[in-house]
Amino acid sequence: MNPALKKLFENGEPDAAAIDTFISANDFPLVDGSDVTFVFRGEADAIYLRIWISGLDTAQAFEALEGTDLWAATIDLPKGSRVEYKFEVVRHGDGELILDPLNPVKAHDPFGANSVCQGFGYERPHWTFDKPEARKGRLESLAIQSDVFGDERTVQIYLPARFRQNRRFGLLIVHDGVDYLQFAALQTVLDNLIQALEIPPLIVALTQSPDRLNEYAGDDRHAKHIADELLPALYDTYPLIDDPRSRCIMGASFGGVASLHTAWRNQGLFGRLLLQSGSFAFSDIGRHKRDPVFDPVVEFMNDFRDSPGIPSERIYMSCGMYESLIYENRSLIPKLQGQGIDVLFEEARDAHNWENWRDRLRTGLSWLFPGPQWMVYE
Repeated sequence: MNPALKKLFENGEPDAAAIDTFISANDFPLVDGSDVTFVFRGEADAIYLRIWISGLDTAQAFEALEGTDLWAATIDLPKGSRVEYKFEVVRHGDGELILDPLNPVKAHDPFGANSVCQGFGYERPHWTFDKPEARKGRLESLAIQSDVFGDERTVQIYLPARFRQNRRFGLLIVHDGVDYLQFAALQTVLDNLIQALEIPPLIVALTQSPDRLNEYAGDDRHAKHIADELLPALYDTYPLIDDPRSRCIMGASFGGVASLHTAWRNQGLFGRLLLQSGSFAFSDIGRHKRDPVFDPVVEFMNDFRDSPGIPSERIYMSCGMYESLIYENRSLIPKLQGQGIDVLFEEARDAHNWENWRDRLRTGLSWLFPGPQWMVYE
């Protein structure tokens, strides 16, 4: 039993006042090294911990603590981990997923919010917080008529605080860019890293697809749209360096697939790639075991694995160790390195979520676009 819980029960069953004091005196979940104890207070028929870790039981049962309205569940969580979770509260045969009422730390994504367990040794990186001393970049919109898709696409453009029309800038294209802004603090991260001279001032094109599961799944139309429509529009509008080493395309999950596919279809166009938890599903033999939405991804990845070429000179990749995609990401590294590509791969004790991707941005961006602070000359 967690030491704080053990102390609560050391004189027998605690009364309501003692439980109130215990709750007000502790942060939840209770972290004791690699042991993490989740606590729920209230009446229920059963409580389950729903934690988003691949390979862990989908529902961890809580134990009712006798004589109280407290429930507890303990898991072993390696130091430095960060995981997201919910509680399933069962009453009268009906289960309801809720946030942890005792934990104020939450993460948001396009589907809502999760509670966050910060394991022993994990700290949110300081450069993901707003810093008053960091000069702020600004956002503006650029409308692009797409003949490829037969519609108009609006792209958000990040211009750094030091933007001047008479200077030239590197370019970063971000799949799901609006989500990166909202859920991964991308604008704050860019402001901070540029202010700290860890990366040079960049112009960032934040794209958002209305049909990402199709357009990002190895779709040749998307690759053509980026190369033949988006890039020319950006170069016509902004003062960009015309050098592949100053161009990067990035994304997470299906956005990682779209980034790799676009660079592969247009080899020599992007000298830098940043791929986070890419959904790089493939099949060596037989049929893959993922959802049918992955069918075009598998077709692309099988082709890519057979003939990878040189999609980029330098690639940063990251993936959570608690993701089902960790195997596919790991297996891609020797394929890329075998082509002579400079690859940096980072694994994190986290899962498939936006804050995992946020926490890796400093390493990825500063390795691909090193600023003066890193004392790197190429």
